[in-house]
Order: sequence, then structure tokens, then C-alpha cells
Amino acid sequence: MEDVLREIQQNVEWLLGLEAERLAVGQMVLRAIIIYIAALVMVRIGQKRFLGRNTAFDLILGIILGSVVSRAINGSGEFFPTIASGFALVFLHWFFAALAFRYDRFGNLVKGRPRTLIEGGNIVWDAMRKSNISRTDLNTALRLELNQDDLDGVRQARLERSGDISFVTAESSPHVIEVEVAQGVQTIRIRLE
Repeated sequence: MEDVLREIQQNVEWLLGLEAERLAVGQMVLRAIIIYIAALVMVRIGQKRFLGRNTAFDLILGIILGSVVSRAINGSGEFFPTIASGFALVFLHWFFAALAFRYDRFGNLVKGRPRTLIEGGNIVWDAMRKSNISRTDLNTALRLELNQDDLDGVRQARLERSGDISFVTAESSPHVIEVEVAQGVQTIRIRLE
């Protein structure tokens, strides 16, 4: 039985090039396939949130994870310890995300806080300055988000933790037009919203 296990271990070492000074094409392809599957498992464990447009907290994991697992493919890092470190990063991210969900202070620490850029229709210049958001940046976000060029009708704008700027529009009251058609006919009211 020991001989069989030793032979399996040697075959795995040869197939993955674990002891090789230089990886062959087939070894690198096999490593890439294994890392791809392992990365899919990591993404499922991480619940895909770090692949979306969330916060720097999420983006950092995506960058580091890609860097770490690529080392297992090209042989610049040991194969199994590199995969293990990828899983450790995903579990740490998941743990921090769970803490951030339960404790707002921790969430603000690792994810940041949203910042109000427009309040009551007025630009909050201090928040704009602290965020390094120019009026041009705000106008660009306004065109992209609301498809309009001016701030009329914007009640609030916030720089979200993701770095996106969100807008809340003011409720507009409907415009009512009264039209009198002819003498002795009732007035017609047209409500424009």
C-alpha cells in the first residue's frame, strides 16, 4: 500500500512539475486547469461579491487573489501552499465582510463611509474638497446617472463606498394647466407629470 501511495505521489509531482526547475507546457496547462477550478470554488465561497463593483475592500481581494493564484500556475510559488493561501484570503475576506455586516464601526473602518456631496439641492463644498470631487466630476456623474446637465431637481448626491456617486431627485409637483374651451363649457384641467 505504501508503494502505491508513493507512486501516486510521484506521479502527481511529475504531472504538476512540483520538483521541476522549469515547467513543461503540459504541466503548466494542468496547473492552470486546477487553479481555474480552485478559483471557481474560491469565488463561490466568497459569494462573488468581490467581483462586483463594491468597495476598495472587495477590489483588493480580487487583485491579491489573482496575483497569488497566478504564482501557482507559472511555478514562481509552491503549488499547494499557494492554493491554500488563496483560500485563506477568501476566508479572511468573508470573515471581515461578516464582521462589517454585524458591526457598523468595523464596516466603516474597512469599507469607508459614504459622503454627502449635495444636501437639500446645495453643493456641500467641504465634502467635495475632502473627496477630491470637482464640479466637473459631479456634472459627469449627473449626466451618466440621471441623463441631465444641471443640478435642478437634485435633492441629494452621495459619494458611495464603492466610489460611485448616487443621486436622489426632489419630488416635483405636477403642473396643472386649466383650459377654457368655450363659453358655457366647463374648464378642462390637464395634469402634466
